[in-house]
Amino acid sequence: MAKKGKIASQSAVLRRVMRYIRPHLPLLVLSLVLALVTVALTLYVPILVGRAVDCIVGAGQVDFGALAPILATIAVCVLITAAAQWIQGALNNRITYDTVRDIRRDAFAHIQNLPLGYLDAHPSGDTVSRMISDVDTFADGLLLGFTQLFTGIMTILGTLIFMLTLSPVITLVVVLITPVSLLVANFIAKRTYSMFRLQSQTRGEQTALIDEAIGEQKLVQAFGHERLTMDAFDEVNERLRACSLRAVFFSSLTNPCTRFVNSLVYAGVGLTGALAAVSGHLTIGGLSSFLSYANQYTKPFNEISGVITELQNALACAGRIFELIDEPAQSPDPRDAETLENVRGEVSLQSVFFSYTPERRLIEDFTLHVSPGQRVAIVGPTGCGKTTIINLLMRFYDVDSGEILVDGHETRRLTRNSLRRNIGMVLQDTWLSAGTIRENIAMGKPDATDEEIIAAAKASHAHSFIKRLPDGYNTVISESGGQLSQGQKQLLCIARVMLCLPPMLILDEATSSIDTRTEQKIQAAFAQMMQGRTSFIVAHRLSTIQSADVILVMRDGHVVEQGTHRQLLERGGFYKSLYESQFAQ
Repeated sequence: MAKKGKIASQSAVLRRVMRYIRPHLPLLVLSLVLALVTVALTLYVPILVGRAVDCIVGAGQVDFGALAPILATIAVCVLITAAAQWIQGALNNRITYDTVRDIRRDAFAHIQNLPLGYLDAHPSGDTVSRMISDVDTFADGLLLGFTQLFTGIMTILGTLIFMLTLSPVITLVVVLITPVSLLVANFIAKRTYSMFRLQSQTRGEQTALIDEAIGEQKLVQAFGHERLTMDAFDEVNERLRACSLRAVFFSSLTNPCTRFVNSLVYAGVGLTGALAAVSGHLTIGGLSSFLSYANQYTKPFNEISGVITELQNALACAGRIFELIDEPAQSPDPRDAETLENVRGEVSLQSVFFSYTPERRLIEDFTLHVSPGQRVAIVGPTGCGKTTIINLLMRFYDVDSGEILVDGHETRRLTRNSLRRNIGMVLQDTWLSAGTIRENIAMGKPDATDEEIIAAAKASHAHSFIKRLPDGYNTVISESGGQLSQGQKQLLCIARVMLCLPPMLILDEATSSIDTRTEQKIQAAFAQMMQGRTSFIVAHRLSTIQSADVILVMRDGHVVEQGTHRQLLERGGFYKSLYESQFAQ
């Protein structure tokens, strides 16, 4: 496979596909055997038809004794061929969709291990397009290849063998004209691969735009952005139309070009066969068989030209899927990684440097020590690095240099699972999965009892609105939350953390979507929940963090002030200006 950033060659993609097909080799061999049986019997029938024609000498001169067994043999051959084709089709379906299942499984499993930096930098719609549309297109091309390519090639080879037994001279005419058809098909196929690849990329871009527009439809309408969104869609839609039309037009040239060459083959066979029949070198039945073979010989070329077109599209889509699979995964846990257990909650950041992109520095020489059970609030203007600190603590991103330690263990030497299991997180952006209210609350503790789930919901003040839902805790919601308000969705996320109660907490604007009265109750619940737990609180509303043990005031990736609420106000620095901007009369 080509390296990241380089377009994989068609042959490299094909080799990659063959590696996925290899586990199904026994089924593939059986399919080839059935294809061979189908071709052999299909090509044997014209021989029988020719013999049947030779049994009819003239008017009233029919050798019925010889004709009857020939017709019976033809009927048996047709029945066996039909059964073989049906079984072959079932096998090809099995091979294709098992292969597609494996590719889609590997792609989805790899997404789980991709660094968040990749997912943040790539539109989710394009990733979805690769997983759904591109894989489906690849499946269609692969299925067409199995059902027609093998049979077509074997038909061509078998037809040549049967024609050689009838007349080597006429067969030579066929062989001399055939390369023209192959050259035409190859010339067009080489140029359509890049066109289909561009079509697939543009389709992914369109899917990303549609996904974004539908997901943010309220925002689009609120700001009257419908016309601009429509213009953006029209632009990418027009590009997709143009590149699709170009790809389909050039690929569609293959069939008429090969048909023209195949007509030359048929005409050549008819002319030379007629001369051979007149001169007595070939019987009328033999000529009839030869013309039938000439037709069967040229037909696979038309089918293969269509297969080549589909395979170009399929391989282009497969290349995009393999690009996703080949994206560098997040650095794996070390083999000797420790499991974080019996956590006290001591956290230290020592000379941490981090930036999302090399050209824009963000966190520089950041040092912090948090004692077990301490409540640390992080405040500052937008873009100062507050949420970035949270991302580093959770190891969503790894530091460029420096260290982050939990209970003296460097986080990069810990398993990600054990680190994150010991940190409860409530974000400003709510995330729910499709399922029941009960399943959403119990996400971090699937074996929780109903009593535990209800207790967590009561602690987060979500119980009252849940009971008002049609089916209570068994109410099914979509990933968007259905009819729930933003505040209700956030209460469910808070209940999720309250059910687990890990030794460390991260609250990133956890009450931003909740009304003031409920927020006061939630703050009281948080205060109780944070007792004895190391807590990091990111907040814009400074009224919510006045009771924090220490407040870190960040600006441009640096901690410019730290202390208690009272100490920072008395100092009269940046924190005081932030506080007064919210509470000044």
